[in-house]
Amino acid sequence: MPSETRVLAGRYRVEELIGEGGMARVHRGYDETLERAVAIKILKRELASDSTFRTRFRLEAQAASRMAHPSIVRVFDAGEEVETEGSRTYHTPFIVMELVQGTLLRDIVARGPVPPVDAVRYVDGILEALEYSHRAGVIHRDIKPGNVMVTPVGQVKVMDFGIARAVSDSSSTVAETTQILGTAAYFSPEQAKGEPVDARADLYSTGVVLYELLAGRPPFRGDSPVAVAYQHVSETPTTPSEHNPDIPRALEAVVLRALAKDPYQRYPDAASFRAALSEASNGREPSKRAITSLTNTLYGPNPRQAQETARSLRQLSTDTTMTRTQSGPPVAWIWAGVALLAVLLISVLIWVLAIRPLPTMPAGARVVPEVAGLPADRAIEELEGLELVPIRTEEPSDSVPEGIVIRTDPEPGESVAPEQTVEVIVSEGEELAVVPSLVGSSETDARAALEDAGLSVGTITPRNDPEAAAGTVLEADADEGDEVGVGTRVSLVVATGRVAIVDYSGFTLDAASRALEDLGLTPQPVEDPGCPGSADDPQVSRQQPAPGEVEIHSAVQLFYCTGD
Repeated sequence: MPSETRVLAGRYRVEELIGEGGMARVHRGYDETLERAVAIKILKRELASDSTFRTRFRLEAQAASRMAHPSIVRVFDAGEEVETEGSRTYHTPFIVMELVQGTLLRDIVARGPVPPVDAVRYVDGILEALEYSHRAGVIHRDIKPGNVMVTPVGQVKVMDFGIARAVSDSSSTVAETTQILGTAAYFSPEQAKGEPVDARADLYSTGVVLYELLAGRPPFRGDSPVAVAYQHVSETPTTPSEHNPDIPRALEAVVLRALAKDPYQRYPDAASFRAALSEASNGREPSKRAITSLTNTLYGPNPRQAQETARSLRQLSTDTTMTRTQSGPPVAWIWAGVALLAVLLISVLIWVLAIRPLPTMPAGARVVPEVAGLPADRAIEELEGLELVPIRTEEPSDSVPEGIVIRTDPEPGESVAPEQTVEVIVSEGEELAVVPSLVGSSETDARAALEDAGLSVGTITPRNDPEAAAGTVLEADADEGDEVGVGTRVSLVVATGRVAIVDYSGFTLDAASRALEDLGLTPQPVEDPGCPGSADDPQVSRQQPAPGEVEIHSAVQLFYCTGD
């Protein structure tokens, strides 16, 4: 049967293919009973013959159907069709889901690093979905950009609970079905080692997604999934700012905490992760020293853990019972990686021991204090009290009030000599622009004037005016000469070049003519012998054009009764 006419369960019409994963294909569909568009996920035929895959597919539907949340793609129905071709019988499990229009987060990340404010918004949506699913008792276990959709209005939708398991199922591991479940670039160290997982595995994967959004690349890369898994367990990730220097340090600290190897050092739940993101977006940034200290705390070398990881990964890669679509890496490669790691650790140890201890801070040294957020006069007084020489410079800021210190150079916490200059950068407030002359100019000229002034056009409201030509600016919501912030949107009222006329039938000719003249129109009386009229006070029988809008300064014919 052609795919475009295929109907499942007697009601779900299968239409064009819109996506494909490792287990299933997703089609656009239509529910003929409820008359609504849906998405239909169909298990691939080559996998549907395996009862294990059919069971996992059914578990996905069961897991997702337990959750009804705006940030989670809804599952409406599930079933299994049985088809016969010749002497063979095929099972076709399917899931009917909410059809979501939007862009995969994977495609957004592919375009490069995302601005921090957008990265926080996307990850907060993922965590909101996880907070709900974890309370419902479901761990996703495969959080990655390919399983997150962003709608045109910016809403985040998490989908594909294909390997989700109940939180209480403490026996579930990565290798439980003799297959590596999840995606190597995003799964947690405990998933890589085949250990029991809980909700904190999802938080680790979300941390990887946040890292990739900010840095434009995942924290670990390798030639094979096993190589990437090994790095998740044993290697310290580079800080995101090494790939994108514009990343705020506060967000960097959140990423490092989420990527802790030990689940107990991560955020305990999705709500705590969301709270940390909110604080990082609004709070003070930590120093470089604090970031370094956090990295050392979370990612100290652990040889025993590396050995255990090598052992577990070797077991996964040599398991002869595992169903594979391609051969795993040779055992020698894994041992070579372990040997290389050991050499690196020994080299680092020798280097650390060979470093001479740094001289202690001279007695006369000064530590630059934290003065950001203080009034400029108070900050300068504090620096002068430490025998430093403050130099005040100003720059505009949309977020820091005028006269308040934004930052210093050198940064707080750095050791300097007495009498050293310290640049104090003070906010001069929001950068302002002067509203140009707009009223009376054309809409095109007004747009150009606003752009030249560093402003933008807001809402355009049309209005009829009997005197103004079409496109003439009648009003603006900011007066000429006003000072407003750069980038402010200025709304305009623009003339349509038309006026509205009513039905003048039944009016006297004089009354109708006066009404038209008041609108700037020209009345043109035309005799109508088809109706009886009065020579003293003729009445209008009809008009041309009909009631409605007409061009300004145009003529309107008034037919008045002149018959006997």
